Amino acid sequence: MASRTSGKGSQSTAGNSKQRAGRAPAAKKTAARPAKKAPARKPAAKAPAKRPPAGGARRVGRGVARGVGAAFRGVGRGAQRLDPAHRKDGLALLLLGLALITAAGTWSNLQGPVGDLVKMLVTGAFGRLDLVVPILLAVIAVRLFRHPERPEANGRIVIGLSALVVGILGQVHVACGSPGRGDGSQALQNAGGLIGWAAAKPLVYTVGEVLAVPLLVLLTVFGLLVVTATPVNAIPRRLRQAGIRLGVIEPEPGEYPGEYGAEPTAEWREAPVRRGRRAPAGEPDGAEEAEEQALARRRRPRRAAGEPDPVDLAAAAAADLDGAVLHGVQPSPLVAGLSSGISAEEPAAGMPSGRGARAARSAAGAKPAAGDPGVEDSGERPGYVPDLTKPAPEPAGGLPARAEQLQLAGDITYALPSLDLLERGGPGKARSAANDAIVASLTNVFAEFKVDAAVTGFTRGPTVTRYEVELGPAVKVERITALTKNIAYAVASPDVRIISPIPGKSAVGIEIPNTDREMVNLGDVLRLADAAGDEHPMLVALGKDVEGGYVMANLTKMPHILVAGATGSGKSSCINCLITSVMVRATPEDVRMVLIDPKRVELNAYEGIPHLITPIITNPKRAAEALQWVVREMDLRYDDLAAYGFRHIDDFNAAVREGKLSPPEGSGRELAPYPYLLVIVDELADLMMVAPRDVEDSIVRITQLARAAGIHLVLATQRPSVDVVTGLIKANVPSRLAFATSSLADSRVILDQPGAEKLIGKGDGLFLPMGAGKPTRMQGAFVTEAEVAAVVEHCKRQMAPVFREGVTVGSARKKEIDEDIGDDLDLLCQAAELVVSTQFGSTSMLQRKLRVGFAKAGRLMDLMESRNIVGPSEGSKARDVLVKPDELDGVLALIRGDGGS
Repeated sequence: MASRTSGKGSQSTAGNSKQRAGRAPAAKKTAARPAKKAPARKPAAKAPAKRPPAGGARRVGRGVARGVGAAFRGVGRGAQRLDPAHRKDGLALLLLGLALITAAGTWSNLQGPVGDLVKMLVTGAFGRLDLVVPILLAVIAVRLFRHPERPEANGRIVIGLSALVVGILGQVHVACGSPGRGDGSQALQNAGGLIGWAAAKPLVYTVGEVLAVPLLVLLTVFGLLVVTATPVNAIPRRLRQAGIRLGVIEPEPGEYPGEYGAEPTAEWREAPVRRGRRAPAGEPDGAEEAEEQALARRRRPRRAAGEPDPVDLAAAAAADLDGAVLHGVQPSPLVAGLSSGISAEEPAAGMPSGRGARAARSAAGAKPAAGDPGVEDSGERPGYVPDLTKPAPEPAGGLPARAEQLQLAGDITYALPSLDLLERGGPGKARSAANDAIVASLTNVFAEFKVDAAVTGFTRGPTVTRYEVELGPAVKVERITALTKNIAYAVASPDVRIISPIPGKSAVGIEIPNTDREMVNLGDVLRLADAAGDEHPMLVALGKDVEGGYVMANLTKMPHILVAGATGSGKSSCINCLITSVMVRATPEDVRMVLIDPKRVELNAYEGIPHLITPIITNPKRAAEALQWVVREMDLRYDDLAAYGFRHIDDFNAAVREGKLSPPEGSGRELAPYPYLLVIVDELADLMMVAPRDVEDSIVRITQLARAAGIHLVLATQRPSVDVVTGLIKANVPSRLAFATSSLADSRVILDQPGAEKLIGKGDGLFLPMGAGKPTRMQGAFVTEAEVAAVVEHCKRQMAPVFREGVTVGSARKKEIDEDIGDDLDLLCQAAELVVSTQFGSTSMLQRKLRVGFAKAGRLMDLMESRNIVGPSEGSKARDVLVKPDELDGVLALIRGDGGS
């Protein structure tokens, strides 16, 4: 028992010892905590009343500091949002102010702290040449004022002036005995100053005065060459030019053509400047040739696979260039002048060949030339997608100069409006961070759904970007099209359109709208056509496609077009661009127009232009009559073509201009070329509501036959339903331009296929020309009301409109008849011819012969009674016929409104 007790006691003792051992660290921690906090509490106990004021002062100081910092940051952000031109002008004005202060301190011994500071800094640094410092500052300021768009040239001049000043001050310091710092500041000021001492003293100490002076002379010569941008091998040529200008040397025939006053060439620049900048606006050296070359390149060439990409194309350049054309914002004047003097193949004198040059070429409607850095990545970065482009066309020969003065009939000279009346657009982006984010989202969707596909590139347009997806082996295209909603969810955009495949490529296209849309200016598209040398008067500007190329169309090759879309989709802007294009490129002798505007407000701006053949028609009934007049005009033209043996109006006009045709003897007619006749209907739905049968018959007749006669139709409607755009009209209007529609059914009516219901509006459209298998996605061009007014005013000053009487004559007489007859004109003419020729006026006869019902036959008889063709009804007896058979032609003319009331 004792042993058990002792065992238990030992166990309890051991357990107690373990518990004490376990408590020991806790006891130490608890003992250590007050020991650590004790020193911190003592100061608080000593001075408890002083800490709150100290903490409050600290908080107040922090608040004041934060407020001041926020104010300065706000000013800084405001300065960043300033136009770059204002920032450069501010720098120039600052330098000019420093020049004035320095001149006052060095030339007139300015008193006061400012004068002492100028004497200490300027005189102490430049010594005897302190009088020249104000002149140097003023020269740099004037340079910034005159050429703010050439920062690299300004930097070159500053570097050259610095080398020139250092070399001269060093020589002055040596000539004054090379005083040192120990001789006092007055001795240095009487010599070359601190700059001269720093330049000459090391050379004198290391190589002696004998070699120091030649080295300083070489530095001076280098600065002079840099300032004048003269290479050493060009010194004899420059000296000869100077002698020729001064009249000392007689120039040889043809020597130095066009080099006087020219900027230094690109040979002087051994390495291109990589920094983006603004292009020179209005640079005189070869500006016209450069613009023509830039605009002639409509596609960028494909880059080599291993070419480096130091920057993201023109994205950063476009951001630097004042945020032009983002969300429809008008570009600043400096950005708008980018395309005036930049060559598309090599940078002009003093121009960078990096991002700035590419952005400037993009502003001119051109694409970066092959070899430009930053167009395609080398593939070193994982997941990088290159920016795809198309190969450039073969370079054309010399472009023919376009004659701006065209002679009209007689002694009238008509001057076409200048393209300067139309604004220039800003540079378009070729890449942005949003594109890379969408590429990553698409890649993630393919990985999540285990689809063996990869995004291999994209082409960015003004409205949408088309991403190219290549499929792996044995992967169905349907697997991509089935992911349409998932892709729309991943990129947070409901307007996703999939093209399978892209025409001409083994790839699937996914078109996704850009978050930063760009504006397409009408002037840019017309400048491209002008630079390409295409002078056809019916060439019109439409917009820019997904690949960044401008879209133009020749109305004579369409030959008719249907423009349709919902309200606000860009249909009216398209019509304005078509009419403005014709006014800018064609004289009234080349193209005449018939404008039909039932809405009365869309085309009022063009009232009175000399291209009109009749005043703008706003009455739907008179519009139907105008279309019937167009049919008669078409028949007259075909009569001439048949009589003289020509198949197209262009051949007939060419023969007339060459004097190969003569009118028949005794006809008294004078042959003249037929102008193209362009008929534009702004709202077809209104015409189809008033006189559907007449309008449809006229449109079908014109669209079937009028192509060879030089008559072309543009039909626009915002209600593309089957009762407006009938099957006959669709069958004879082969070219379609669809803007955003509200339903899939409307898209099928316009294009015979879906797609228009997924457009995002505001000019986003699908262009399906005649003969094309699939429509082209494009952003419609835009022309402002001010631009339209300027072009219209120019045309009105050149010539007054000459209207054709046949279009409107007879409309007043026919108005009453149309209200009575309605759509039964042809049937009434047949009934009158039948009754007059048989001299038997019976309602039952009309039923049998014309195959009409009793009500229709009775109505026809009442209409003939109101026109005194038959007598009144006498019960069941036949009516008396009051017109003889030889008077039938007059009766029919009366019914049609061609004679008599």
